[in-house]
Amino acid sequence: MKKLVFSYFNTFNGLSKEVWWLSLITLINRAGTMVIPFLSLYLTQSLDFSLSDVGWIMALFGLGSVIGSWLGGKLTDRIGYYKVMVISLLASGVSFILLQYITTFIGFCVGVLMLMAIADMFRPAMFVALSSYSKPENRTRSITLIRLAINLGFSAGPALGGLIIFTLSYGGLFWIDGITCFIAGMLLLKILNPRKAKVIEQVKVVNPSEAYTDKAFMILLIGMTLFGLAFFQLLSTLPLFYKDVHHLTEAEIGLLLGLNGFLIFIFEMPLIKWLESSKNSICKLILIGVLLTALSFIVINLTGWIGVLVIGMILMSFGEMIVFPFSNSFALNRSAKGNQGQYMAYYSISFSIAHIFGHSIGMNLVANLGYTSTWNIITLLAISSAAFMLFLIYFLKKENKTASLKTIG
Repeated sequence: MKKLVFSYFNTFNGLSKEVWWLSLITLINRAGTMVIPFLSLYLTQSLDFSLSDVGWIMALFGLGSVIGSWLGGKLTDRIGYYKVMVISLLASGVSFILLQYITTFIGFCVGVLMLMAIADMFRPAMFVALSSYSKPENRTRSITLIRLAINLGFSAGPALGGLIIFTLSYGGLFWIDGITCFIAGMLLLKILNPRKAKVIEQVKVVNPSEAYTDKAFMILLIGMTLFGLAFFQLLSTLPLFYKDVHHLTEAEIGLLLGLNGFLIFIFEMPLIKWLESSKNSICKLILIGVLLTALSFIVINLTGWIGVLVIGMILMSFGEMIVFPFSNSFALNRSAKGNQGQYMAYYSISFSIAHIFGHSIGMNLVANLGYTSTWNIITLLAISSAAFMLFLIYFLKKENKTASLKTIG
């Protein structure tokens, strides 16, 4: 047992202290994101907005995320990741606190759009910072550590949020969200100040190429958008499926969804370290992860036996563990020859687009076709993503062959 525990912690070796600090800052920031899970309840119960109003606000929430990712990438290439992260965290803190005082529909729409545009500037800047603080051989595991921080934060946030609503009302959520943003921002200012933080790999390109001219990268983005459309059913249609078809209680649904976070926390880092030592290329590993996710939807559609829900969740969790870190690592590797901020902005936007449309597609399919046909279509989306990954593998072989011929010539 002691050897097993030692082996687990050994998978974290080699990561720089800056990566650990960035993970802690991310954990504090994400744990403080308590308003988001309760936003629809706040809008309907406290502000008496209609469900239609809530739908529009959530759409603008997604649009703000896309704008923020694009703006964050642009600014990262102009003024650097450190300044963008500081501005995003501190301005988000102010925005969260002020948002509670907006009570009109139009005002809240504008407020949410601005808040998400500011908050999501952090993502592309954080990924570029991660690249600078990591050795190339540790990059995927550094991304995995950040993912662990995000998952822990998102797990703790709603639980703490429920307690805060009970004791301080919804207004307390906005204050706590704002304060945690300030704490994360001040920690960033203190610990990761460029005068103190050690940069391991600084990428400077004289004539950086535009991300949209990188064909391999654009193929990845299409594949990841399709993957995201399938994967994000985990947050919307899957819980409804558990309740409507299998008649699970809210507590049972919570346990099943909690299994996802538990598996990620226990297995992701050891799995990534083991896969990194394999002879498979990053793209082949992403393909395996996508296929595992597709298989999870096939499994839950096979029978009414409740055990398939657990099997499906395990398959999807392992698919997620493989796809997200390695696709992120691939994007960072490609960004080395261009505008890093722009690359990571486009990568973030691909998932933001999937997040915006994925829920709506899933809900409409269920309403019109039922769950069985919905899972068949979602499986096809995942298989389409796998097809793009196969095409990417072929394209990269061709690209490498062309580069070799040019070198010889």
